[in-house]
Amino acid sequence: MKITSLKIRTSHLTANEEALVRCETAMALKDKGSYDRAREAMGRIWPGVGERPETSGLYPSVTAEVLLCVGILTRWIGSRNRIQESQDIARDLISESINFFESTGDVKKIAAARAELAYCYWREGALDEARIMFKEALQKLTVEGNTRANALLGLAVVEWSASRYEHALEILTDNAALFTKITNAATKGAYHSQLAMVLRELATPANRQDYFKRAIKEYEEADHHFKLAQNSSFRADVKNNLGNLLRQLSRFKEAHKYIAEARRLSMTVRDKTRTAQFDETRAQVFVAERKYKEGEAAARNAVRILEKSGHQCLLAEALTTQGIALARLKRSEPAQFIFQKAIEVAHQVGALNKAGLAALTMLEELDDLSVETLYVAYERASDWLSKSQSQDILLRVNAAARKVIIRSRSELGGDESAAEDPIEALFNKPVDLQSEVLKFEGRVIQRALGKANGSLTRAAASLSMSYQALAYILESRQKDLLKERTPIRRRSRRDLAPAPANAQQS
Repeated sequence: MKITSLKIRTSHLTANEEALVRCETAMALKDKGSYDRAREAMGRIWPGVGERPETSGLYPSVTAEVLLCVGILTRWIGSRNRIQESQDIARDLISESINFFESTGDVKKIAAARAELAYCYWREGALDEARIMFKEALQKLTVEGNTRANALLGLAVVEWSASRYEHALEILTDNAALFTKITNAATKGAYHSQLAMVLRELATPANRQDYFKRAIKEYEEADHHFKLAQNSSFRADVKNNLGNLLRQLSRFKEAHKYIAEARRLSMTVRDKTRTAQFDETRAQVFVAERKYKEGEAAARNAVRILEKSGHQCLLAEALTTQGIALARLKRSEPAQFIFQKAIEVAHQVGALNKAGLAALTMLEELDDLSVETLYVAYERASDWLSKSQSQDILLRVNAAARKVIIRSRSELGGDESAAEDPIEALFNKPVDLQSEVLKFEGRVIQRALGKANGSLTRAAASLSMSYQALAYILESRQKDLLKERTPIRRRSRRDLAPAPANAQQS
């Protein structure tokens, strides 16, 4: 896509008039998803994120507009480019704009700025604070229009983020008439997209086909308005979300079509991160089709791009999808490695819900985890997902708990009376220390042999002992485990004979 240089004629304007024209132009470009050009539109007034805008000599009301505009752009650009502390910077700028609006007594502008401030809190995960601020802003924004619609949409986004889907649906449906009247195409598109996401969440647990159909129509309507707004990035997101929904409905051919369109749009705006996201969605479709090799390849490609992007939450999601594909290809060891990498990546950035989902998925997909890994994965997943209001996730956690209990019982092994009456395990009874030590030793060696595919050499290395020592233990006190190792290959006399001195080196 050819990007022409931005030119704004300001020579005939006063400094105050120029500032207002530049802010208006920047906000229009923001609605199109052209964030770099929006920054360019600010000209010498604002060099970029982290820099303070030049407001000397401007009227207080104009200074307020500039600070609000720069704060909003900082929020969007900082979020897209993963700029650290960008939300803090945006919040400070918007808060300062509120002070200037208060000095001029502009109640409507104060409320509009507070709504934008609430979006900053939402992006930081402070949902309660964001909810309060949106509601306070709406009390002042009584006139129907784009500004009130923006605040209502923000409140619905907060409720959706908190998994309070019924509340979000009520806000969006009760104010449908307002969103029909407004003139801002980007806000209209965001409304229909958010409504589709809420309907999809409500449809999933009860398999509400009527909600699924409504969600598809809302996504199509969102795409229409984003096309009018000339926002290719948001159109790409909508098509990707629609493809994901069609995957859920097993309409795989259509899903691939929409995801391909999403990729094409993201590539026209040269957004590698979005393209990688769509590759991850495509991987999910392949997995749903049981095309695990294709799914693993698509997920691996997404991981490769996201590792360079700094978007750790997106990387954790792609790694989790790759882990699922590997697990279903029966490649347990690399699958476990990838799942654990997903957990680590998410945990490092404090995205505990993503880390919890990766741990939970690892429990679901892998049946040969060690008891220690099984317990820790369940403990962490249940803790990190304890605040989730998703019924589906809670059901998955409960199913994982049953899996851990069943596996731990089988690992007790050997005691037939305990298997017949499990409650006896809770009673005090004499313990044969030597027998218990042998049982524990056997379980540890069995796991090591399993991970090494029966190779005594590799199992010994993982246990930090010599091949000879492990072989002696098996032949002397763990004979039941001899069947777990690969067959011994007896070397012939020819193998043992020294090579001729003139033999060619290979």
